[in-house]
Amino acid sequence: MSSPSAAPAAAIRSVVAAGGRRLVELLPGRADWSAVRRAPRRDLVAGLTVAVVALPLALAFGVTSGLGAEAGLVTAVVAGAVAAVFGGSNLQVSGPTGAMTVVLVPIVQQYGTTGVLMVGALAGLILLALALARLGRFVRYLPVPVIEGFTAGIAVVIALQQVPAALGVTDVHGERVWAVAADAVTRFVVAPRPATLAVALGVAAVMLIGARWRPGLPFSLVAVAAATLLAELAPVDLLRIGALPQGLPAPSLDFLDLGAVGVLLPAALAVAALAALESLLSATVADGMTVGQRHDPDRELFGQGLANLAAPLFGGIPATAAIARTAVNVRAGAVSKLAALTHAVALALIVLVAAPLVGRIPLAALAGVLLATTVRMVEAASLWALARATRGDALVLVLTFVVTVVWDLVTAVAVGVGVAVVVALRAVARSARLEQVPLDPGEHTAEEQELLAEHIVAYRLDGPLFFAAAHTFLLRLSDVADVRVVILRMSRVSTIDATGAHVLGDAIQRLEGRGITVLLSGIVPGHDQVLDTLGVAARLRGDGLVFPDTPAAIAHARTLVPVSHSGTRR
Repeated sequence: MSSPSAAPAAAIRSVVAAGGRRLVELLPGRADWSAVRRAPRRDLVAGLTVAVVALPLALAFGVTSGLGAEAGLVTAVVAGAVAAVFGGSNLQVSGPTGAMTVVLVPIVQQYGTTGVLMVGALAGLILLALALARLGRFVRYLPVPVIEGFTAGIAVVIALQQVPAALGVTDVHGERVWAVAADAVTRFVVAPRPATLAVALGVAAVMLIGARWRPGLPFSLVAVAAATLLAELAPVDLLRIGALPQGLPAPSLDFLDLGAVGVLLPAALAVAALAALESLLSATVADGMTVGQRHDPDRELFGQGLANLAAPLFGGIPATAAIARTAVNVRAGAVSKLAALTHAVALALIVLVAAPLVGRIPLAALAGVLLATTVRMVEAASLWALARATRGDALVLVLTFVVTVVWDLVTAVAVGVGVAVVVALRAVARSARLEQVPLDPGEHTAEEQELLAEHIVAYRLDGPLFFAAAHTFLLRLSDVADVRVVILRMSRVSTIDATGAHVLGDAIQRLEGRGITVLLSGIVPGHDQVLDTLGVAARLRGDGLVFPDTPAAIAHARTLVPVSHSGTRR
């Protein structure tokens, strides 16, 4: 006889074993390393190409986040390497991104540097939990207007964030990014610094024009190098990045504050949601640019979770996959994780060898890099096509964009998805129909058939019977009058929920209260459980009023309204 504690202990062992098996599934496997041996030279070249593109972006996003250029570089190196090894895509490149800086700026202002590091670690744990729970696949259900709306909104927010640096203005104030930009413009008008603005616009112009002329060349690095050389040789006063350490900081857990978990959890959820969303979208884009490459969404979340756990240890900001850098990686010929790992190693070598030179880069040049990046983020043709598609899509697109710019990204996604769901439910509810159908004449004469039609009606329910369509259904069915029997044909009901079943039962009771007998026919397997649980079909089935098909229901209805040979009711 087993002890009372044996069953709980066995259950715990079972859960632990299942968790262990799931963890093994998420770790890199033999296929990953086989891909690395396929074309290592192409991967190395692709990784070096991405590193050249990523360097100015990592510096710029670090500065924009509020933690400094060093934090951006550390994130690109540490998070980029960890995500490359453990992520679910062979082509993904991770690091600091513009979307993430949009979320981080208010967190830095409210909780400071240690708060951001703590938020990053918590977000990493949340991403690991999402991966273990197999939730990566659900990102595919995010509506396209929401994605396009917040992408365009992010571009505007990033551009607004660059206004102070592009104008050479410091000590600006404002609760929202647009207020800070407005304050910077006001201060610039009072004390203009045209050289700073010229550098920012010049770098942006070189990147945009160069991308059209020779898309494969790293014009961002060329423009930043030229701006730095100009700042060194010309008699202009430009703000610089400042001194950078020659090497990565030592890992530290000094930022840990378990007492602040409750306060920081909402921010961590926002960061984790953004990291998951942007990473899985980027992986999907990468798959679409190649043939034969498919990412594992849960493994991608797992890799991003580990990356965001590792980055704070070295003072890095929360990271996610970078769509632009991933696209460069694909176009450069990458076929395995070795390319993204090479990108991280190359950036680490740059930190070790060229930190003093990097520290001399003007902040205005980095502002120009991000201004050009925002222009390239917006696909005007795609936005215009969505705006013209349907009024619902246009509404979701505009709302998501406006809320992103005026409030914040997480609120924008929540609002966009909420409105998209309402629009979709409205469209689905409209597809539900209650249609009166003629009875089968059978062997009755025209006179008998006419009399039967006066007292027996059949309605076919098409589409979903759920909460969004239930009210309309109730109103239409309750209007039935001057009949003895109503047959409800249920075979074409695609889905039914508790609200739909409750409304159906209410309509049946109203009809029966007026002396009308209701018959059900053709209930789809699976729907009968909902109807029986809520007591809708059980009583009718007990009275013999539920039938497997419509002919059987019609035959029974004719017994309830018998007709004499003279064509009159008996």
